[in-house]
Amino acid sequence: MALLNAERTHGDFGMTITDQKGNTMQIDIPIDQGGTAKGLRPMQTVLAALCGCSSVDVVSILKKQRQEVTGLKINIDGEREQGKEPSIWQTVHVVFELTGPIEPAKAYRAAELSVTKYCSVAETLRRGGTAITFGVILNGNEIGQQS
Repeated sequence: MALLNAERTHGDFGMTITDQKGNTMQIDIPIDQGGTAKGLRPMQTVLAALCGCSSVDVVSILKKQRQEVTGLKINIDGEREQGKEPSIWQTVHVVFELTGPIEPAKAYRAAELSVTKYCSVAETLRRGGTAITFGVILNGNEIGQQS
């Protein structure tokens, strides 16, 4: 089997993507563009990949520093180029929401290292011209923003 397999499964544009282990993801486009809106939009999957990549980095870095992560949420917002086809991500802002007995400086540094050094998805976006910024919220308190 290929690394990924994509098959049209719903409507004209709805695809089910399956990996070698049988994990699936639904991709579609909005109803106003002719889709059925029964999946992530293709460009949203790029940001989903950024969430996944950065979450692994942040948790791994903090575990190595003997910090206990009891919760992690990542919120991403972004703007795409206007009036261009193809339209790539122009700006992306990532907010890491961590909970647990974590030292604030270590939480911020883990997010910074992920976004600026370790995350392959972030680097792919950056090489395409995307400006990536981030913020960190620890136990409900904002501890830093990088812009």
